[in-house]
Amino acid sequence: MIEINGVAHLALKVSNWKECKLFYEQLLEFLGMTRVFSGQDGMYYVGGRTAVGVGPCDEEYQDHRFVQGTVGLHHVCFRAKSRGDIDEVHRFCEAKSVTIVHPPEEGYWAPGYYSLLIEDPAGIRLEFNHVPGKGLLDGVSTFNPVGYR
Repeated sequence: MIEINGVAHLALKVSNWKECKLFYEQLLEFLGMTRVFSGQDGMYYVGGRTAVGVGPCDEEYQDHRFVQGTVGLHHVCFRAKSRGDIDEVHRFCEAKSVTIVHPPEEGYWAPGYYSLLIEDPAGIRLEFNHVPGKGLLDGVSTFNPVGYR
C-alpha cells in the first residue's frame, strides 16, 4: 500500500471554448493560481498544491453541454481555507454573472461543511467548500453519498 500526495492535476475538455477560456482564466487567477500557459489549444494553471488544465473538446462535441449524472465526472470541488473565501468566490461569481446552482450554504457531508456550487459555460459543475479542521479525516465520518445524485 502507498499513500498518495494529493491530486497532481485536473484536465477538463469543454465545449463553448471561447466563453469557457475567458471564464477559467478569470476564475483560476481569482483563486490565486498561476498561469503556466494559455493559448488557443488550452490552458494550464498551478496553485494550491494542484494544477488545472482546460482545453477545447473535439470538434464533433462543440454543441454538447456537460450532463451531470452520466458516466465520468460528477463535479470538481476546490477546497477553501475559510468560510469567508467561499463568500468571496460567491461575490466574484455574482459579479461575473456566473450560473450559481446554490449560493453558500451549510451542508451535512461533514461537520461545519460550507459550500457554493456553480456551473462553467459548458455546464461543468464546480464546487467550492470549506470544512474546518481535518473534516472527514478527523475519524468521524458523517459522509452521506445521497448528496452525489
